[in-house]
Amino acid sequence: MNPSKKYTGVIVPAITPLTARLQIDEAAVEKLFNSFYDQDIAPFILGTTGEAASIPLQIKKDYIQAAERIKKPGTLLYAGIGSNVLAESTSLAAFCALHGVDVLVATLPSYYTLTELQMKEYFTELANTVPLPLFIYNIPATTHMSIPLQLIEELSHHPNIVGIKDSERSEERLKESIERWKSRSDFHYILGWATQSANALLMGADGLVPSTGNLYPDIYAAMIKAFKENDTALLQELQGKSDTYGAVYQAGRTLGESLKVLKQLMEEKGICTSVMMPPL
Repeated sequence: MNPSKKYTGVIVPAITPLTARLQIDEAAVEKLFNSFYDQDIAPFILGTTGEAASIPLQIKKDYIQAAERIKKPGTLLYAGIGSNVLAESTSLAAFCALHGVDVLVATLPSYYTLTELQMKEYFTELANTVPLPLFIYNIPATTHMSIPLQLIEELSHHPNIVGIKDSERSEERLKESIERWKSRSDFHYILGWATQSANALLMGADGLVPSTGNLYPDIYAAMIKAFKENDTALLQELQGKSDTYGAVYQAGRTLGESLKVLKQLMEEKGICTSVMMPPL
């Protein structure tokens, strides 16, 4: 982790707290965000863990505005703008820029299988249009496509593309990615694969995006501290805790099922309700 870089540390992909009427539960958002801020952790709203693909545009805007009101001074707020419609992504990005968001995160559109050229043109047009720094988000589990590393390398030199959030389960890809970009001051690699958190930090990743951080943000804050203090034994011990708690809601379940159980666990902790957007 390069201390001179801007987008580093733990960035939790926040769940979307909902009321029984499927509206944003702002009181729950405040509880959730304060649990992050207490650990010097940044929230990332409207990502996969936040059910973004199922949330209506107005509810997305309501979440962004709630996050803006709750945002702690001096912190960063990340927001997903992924959509199958480019104009929807760019419109939401413009709204984000007016309401406290600092960094945008975008997946590939996921209906059509795209060629490498189409992927490049898509992210280039998006980066040319949006008014905030942009992270590319690679998640084959939902888009059913993997963004080639060489293509990311090419896109990484666009002045408005500042990093990659990668959730692809490949140790070889993880190692190659970190080796490519750990020394770049202008491009960031953050990992969305919690079981490799400790290894990624030791190899030089810039940040972690663990969904289990919704439940136990302190584990990941402690991971960063242990890494900075070169306490490898403690780092691996914390990785074990992360694996154990993650398995409680993920093991043997589809992604959608695991998100429902995650919210049920958070309801038990008194953070939010377990209400999910259809179809989950």
